[in-house]
Amino acid sequence: MIEKREALAKMFSAKGSKINTNRGAEYYDALMKTMTKRLDELEKTPAASKASIHAILDSEGLDRRDFMKWASAACAALMLPSNFTPLIARAAELMNRVPVIWIELQDCAGNSEAILRSDAPTIDELILETISLEFNETLMSAAGHQAEAHLEEAMHTFKGKYLCVVEGSIPLAMNGLYGTIGAKGETFVDHLNRVAKDSAAVVAVGTCATFGGVPAASPNPTGAVGVQDVVRGKPIINIPACPANPANITGTILHYVLSGQIPELDHLNRPKFAFGYRIHDNCERRAHFDAGEFVEEWGDKGAQNNFCLYKMGCKGPMTFNNCSIVRYNSGTNWPIGAGHGCIGCSEPQFWDKYAQERPMADTHFKAPGGGVEKTVDEFGLGLLTAAGIGIGIHAAASVIAGKKEGDE
Repeated sequence: MIEKREALAKMFSAKGSKINTNRGAEYYDALMKTMTKRLDELEKTPAASKASIHAILDSEGLDRRDFMKWASAACAALMLPSNFTPLIARAAELMNRVPVIWIELQDCAGNSEAILRSDAPTIDELILETISLEFNETLMSAAGHQAEAHLEEAMHTFKGKYLCVVEGSIPLAMNGLYGTIGAKGETFVDHLNRVAKDSAAVVAVGTCATFGGVPAASPNPTGAVGVQDVVRGKPIINIPACPANPANITGTILHYVLSGQIPELDHLNRPKFAFGYRIHDNCERRAHFDAGEFVEEWGDKGAQNNFCLYKMGCKGPMTFNNCSIVRYNSGTNWPIGAGHGCIGCSEPQFWDKYAQERPMADTHFKAPGGGVEKTVDEFGLGLLTAAGIGIGIHAAASVIAGKKEGDE
């Protein structure tokens, strides 16, 4: 239990938090009033689920102190000042007022399994148990016409209020016949559009749902695409990674509970609170990169001393995610920490572009101009042009940046 609590305390490190200090007290006062009003209204609505977060936490041996520690860390992760912590806690307690219809399309169910298979669930995963999950093929016992009837009932009962969570890509080839569902043989594309139509917003979970993922890898015989390529006229939030981190799913739903709106997104519709960080910038091996210390081959002295994995194909310099901050497996580790370079699974076309054990400079794909010195939005705009990325580029840029800081 002690180890579990320590992991929970580390789940949301304040490291890398980017609260906009340019926003004055008036802005945050107005925001707090808006969020308080939203929660007051939500509290008056009947609970769609009887699950209580405190009952669930108690069953796992977690107390109020653990919960408030999590709320404080989640507050920092959502880029809010610390005085918003009580609102975060209250929003978590009201998660059972938010109906969720979770559909699975062309996928391996890895995102669902990552949450369900946790042997020591984090508070984020436990909070996801309190939402009103009205429909989920992996969890529900109903099948065939009975399942279809339940889905229709949920869509009708919570029309305009539910979040449509989508896991898996959508095959468009052969008029969508590569993927059908239900007793009527409805294509995935028609199924998605039907469920998304009356939702409040659509949340694409995992890289398959966001950008097509592995099913969309070349030669993409099924014509797989992401949700944003199919759904129109609805707010879409992309939470990529393979699998998506439960902390980012919880954070997104929490933001919706708090404000009734989707969080601020980047150019790829990813929440900035989770994907405004570059793996490279918060990597535990970054100092070795700057010092020019690299693993040259698996098992060498560099590998034994946790040197940078760039030369072994790590795509941290061009991947935006908070893996190095939040981590996986109850917050204990992540791929680079386990000794393997990042494969860029939260980026579009990652399987074709990034999932190889060689640096970008040695591939026919080239990273956007500026590479490791770009912010998330600059990186996105840089996709319009192509330029190489290499160790020398970053080293020179680092020296120049250091001189500028010294001059100041």
